[in-house]
Amino acid sequence: MDEVHEERSQPLDQEEDNEIRTESAAFVQGEPPQDGNGPPKVDSEVEVLHEKVTKQIIKEGHGQKPSKYATCFYQEEDNEIRTESAAFVQGEPPQDGNGPPKVDSEVEVLHEKVTKQIIKEGHGQKPSKYATCFLHYRAWTESTLHKFEDTWNEQKPVELVLGKEKKEMTGLAIGLSSMKSGERALLHVGWELGYGKEGSFSFPNVPPMADIIYEAELIGFDETKEGKARGDMTVEERIGAADRRKMDGNALFKEEKLEEAMQQYEMAIAYMGDDFMFQLFGKYRDMALAVKNPCHLNMAACMIKLKRYEEAIMQCNVVLAEEENNAKALFRRGKARAELGQTDAAREDYLKVRKFAPEDKAVARELRLLAEHDKALYQKQKEIYKGIFGPRPEPKPKRTNWLVLFWQWLLSLFYRLFKRERYKAD
Repeated sequence: MDEVHEERSQPLDQEEDNEIRTESAAFVQGEPPQDGNGPPKVDSEVEVLHEKVTKQIIKEGHGQKPSKYATCFYQEEDNEIRTESAAFVQGEPPQDGNGPPKVDSEVEVLHEKVTKQIIKEGHGQKPSKYATCFLHYRAWTESTLHKFEDTWNEQKPVELVLGKEKKEMTGLAIGLSSMKSGERALLHVGWELGYGKEGSFSFPNVPPMADIIYEAELIGFDETKEGKARGDMTVEERIGAADRRKMDGNALFKEEKLEEAMQQYEMAIAYMGDDFMFQLFGKYRDMALAVKNPCHLNMAACMIKLKRYEEAIMQCNVVLAEEENNAKALFRRGKARAELGQTDAAREDYLKVRKFAPEDKAVARELRLLAEHDKALYQKQKEIYKGIFGPRPEPKPKRTNWLVLFWQWLLSLFYRLFKRERYKAD
């Protein structure tokens, strides 16, 4: 049934004294605005703090000024005292998995505004100008570590043509041009090569002049002189490009280069996304599925070999959504389920396959293995319970009580005599 088919560790600089300072509550609460609605009238001298920031003192404070990364408390109009979280202010990366990864590799300067740290090494050549790159990435604003985009959640690779990328992707494109297929890296991009001075107030929402951190993985790329994107290809061209990627993946699969093979299959699938498949009917849809479904099945085969069983099940489910009786998808899903201990679900898949291929030896073998597994599990459970409750006690032989037997004989004798005398009287 088988068919071939890491972040630059750059937390914000911390000072030696991380002590959280606070002033007395009376100072923090301060005086309310004079008229209760608008800003107060202030006649004090205007102090220029920044090109875009000025200050006028309403009430003098006391003591020291807060240093960098101090936790500051302030009050808004609702009289609620607010504080920034210490982890955010002190520049510590979030520990919930939503922040960029910690990376200890060497920092490589690609551009005045772009640096790179390798998380996972790639293989092969680097893409040239006008190559069509397929990638996944996550993006955070460097100052707040707010994640504003994650293509892994959508499970759809992004397509980017080097040299023809959008303006806000310039820094990301510089990073991609230095990467190899399969490489994952952490990129730090200055705002000048990101969303610029104005930022973005639609989707994604990026504040003005925000430096960006990317965690990017280059799945693979196509070298084309004209830099032709998928959207500019005809149906035949897209299916042909996907089929070539599938064949490349098959060759890598035969060489047991499973990770590289999966990258080729994923790129092939990227040519036939949901938006493209939705537009196809008749023979063109059949042609596309004849390439797309084997890619999903081959990815499932790779994932089973790599013991990534949940992901293998997902790939099989994609095929079964199109062809509910696809024997290979049912067989491989059953195999992944069996490895996860889901024996009942696995047996159900195998029995469905046997309806379409009753003579298939692989299905019979897997069903026999499931039966042996269930038998072994039953014996093991039997031994466990035997050890818990102990062996069943054997009944002890009762001892003969001669005294009881004598009294029983004596009573029966008196009864017979009494019955005899009564008979004579009658």
